[in-house]
Amino acid sequence: MSSKDNKEMYLSEKLYGDVDQVPTRNGYGHGLVELGETNKDVVVLTADISDSVRTQWFADKYPDRFIEVGISEQDMMGIAAGLATVGKIPFVSTYGVFCTGRAWDQIRTTVAYGDFNVKIGGAHGGISVGADGATHQALEEITLTRVLPNMTVIVPADSEETKKATLAAAATDGPFMLRFGREKVPVVTTEKTPFKVGRAETYVFGDDISIIACGPMVYEAIIAAKELDKKGISVRVINMHTVKPIDKETIIKAAKETGAIVTAEEHQVAGGMGSAVAEVVVENCPVPIKLVGVRDRFGESGEPEELMVEFNLKSTDIIKAAEQVLEMKK
Repeated sequence: MSSKDNKEMYLSEKLYGDVDQVPTRNGYGHGLVELGETNKDVVVLTADISDSVRTQWFADKYPDRFIEVGISEQDMMGIAAGLATVGKIPFVSTYGVFCTGRAWDQIRTTVAYGDFNVKIGGAHGGISVGADGATHQALEEITLTRVLPNMTVIVPADSEETKKATLAAAATDGPFMLRFGREKVPVVTTEKTPFKVGRAETYVFGDDISIIACGPMVYEAIIAAKELDKKGISVRVINMHTVKPIDKETIIKAAKETGAIVTAEEHQVAGGMGSAVAEVVVENCPVPIKLVGVRDRFGESGEPEELMVEFNLKSTDIIKAAEQVLEMKK
């Protein structure tokens, strides 16, 4: 691993120092405002939490294209599907645990089955929302949405990538699920960092093992790679921001060239991004693999950093998994 690799991939220059920290939900809000300026068909719907999910920024500038539905997530999905049938591009925005939980049937039957152009902004993903606790900490939404035909699922690494994903969702036809968080997380990428729906990005290049991550775990993966590099272990770090459609080509290439994989996500390991990667690996190029994520637990109240440690979602946990996989590889 070298600074040259990071420079080529346009990563943050502060990555290994006093890295900037911004909530990923801010990127969603900024993306919506930009879309409001450039696309008159974009309409934003919110379920009584416009400040929290940053849709208020859009509402302040484009009130005639903003709909406050109230605490009625199921109705919001139906309204959005109706708007899509007349050429609008609706962004429905609420906490991820509510939209994918309370309104899953509407997402499945009204949105995905009809292949309607509805964009779902699922905020407060993961355990790092802190004191809100288990009822508001979404740990299942990747699983719930990636199983649906026609659905695209994106888990951006930081605020910059969340903005890019929001803009890309509007430009791509079909149902989208965007998962982002509430708390501040390290800004890994920049405006120049490449982003394309369905294409993973390799941020660090190595030959001994691949770490495939999404969301805030991308930062933890890069830090883990730096520490493993000190031990003489050459690590490849891949940002798998698009969980569906997943980039099979990059995964298979990583499996063949490094022979060992660790996945990392702030989500249940059952059915999440790691499971999606494992499905590709087992069918195409079986290699040792370890999944870092939440293991069959609900969230808890606490400070975000405390919870990341408690749920074994830090770079140290990725390092431990990497060392185990390398032993399996031998």
